[in-house]
Amino acid sequence: MIIAVDAMGGDYAPAEIVKGAAQGSKLCGVDVILVGDEAKIRPHLPPEFARSSAVTIRHAADVIGMDEHTAAVRTKKDASVVVAASLVKEGKADAMVSAGNTAAAMAVGILSLGRISGIDRPAIASVMPSASGATVVLDVGAVVDCSVENLRQFAVMGSFYAERVLSIDRPRVGLLSVGEEKSKGSEIIKAAHEALAAMPVNFIGNVEGHDLFSGAADVIVTDGFAGNVALKTAEGLAQYIEKLIHEELRAHPLAYVPLALLQPLLRRLKKKVDYSEYGGAPLLGINGVCIIGHGRSKARAIANAVRVATEAASSGVVAAIQDAVAQAPVAAEAVEKQA
Repeated sequence: MIIAVDAMGGDYAPAEIVKGAAQGSKLCGVDVILVGDEAKIRPHLPPEFARSSAVTIRHAADVIGMDEHTAAVRTKKDASVVVAASLVKEGKADAMVSAGNTAAAMAVGILSLGRISGIDRPAIASVMPSASGATVVLDVGAVVDCSVENLRQFAVMGSFYAERVLSIDRPRVGLLSVGEEKSKGSEIIKAAHEALAAMPVNFIGNVEGHDLFSGAADVIVTDGFAGNVALKTAEGLAQYIEKLIHEELRAHPLAYVPLALLQPLLRRLKKKVDYSEYGGAPLLGINGVCIIGHGRSKARAIANAVRVATEAASSGVVAAIQDAVAQAPVAAEAVEKQA
């Protein structure tokens, strides 16, 4: 298994990206290709990997900055994220990871790897902690304005990702709305409810915002606007709670004594809500595995992104989605007959 990592993408590139990719290689037992400026990458390569074939460097002279327009993927052919995608397309890597410009990673994934036949718009699927272990939420930023057909395709892709990668048997699929009743929500949400109910997925109906963490559903389908707001709200809340704990400890020094006994519990809690533990989010709907990491990713997050890429590539989730989408028109025809 070979994972191509965009070593120049992210706020802490290349130092943290290189360190994390090397950790991911060791953790997962996979080979990693670091893509980017070799002169900037090599000084950060851990000594144990300096002469190891497990971590190699593929020089790419350009970088697509965090603020650049997606048009740069067409003009900067030697940009690190573009070259990483080309390695997957050419079969020289099984998956790619990038913590750089999200829009650029999405664009290069679509342009270089192509969309799965039958998928109109790829979706970013984020794995969020929940009472049942984990919940896949999609889309979290790729498609802001969704059609009913987009949401229907998201349900198929999210269901197969949860089943193949997270090993969830018959994942429960919920539709994010403002109420549990099928009559609640916008016209698109109400139409999507009818469409999902006619599909060969384990659709449980509408779910609400609190169900992102309740464990009521294994897959939650939503548009990219609501999904991104939910994701960023969850991240912000987790950081705020952590900040409150530290402030209380500083304000009450004696609390350190009893709280020292709680440190193992607090560490486990932090691990559950820390985005770095989840590594990155797969871009589902393209003919290949592309994992999009947080722009603030440090070594731990990148190591876990390599793990997520390895799991996705070895699970055959792309082929499973291709097969499922090929059969999806049957469900669409059923919806039309009911209408």
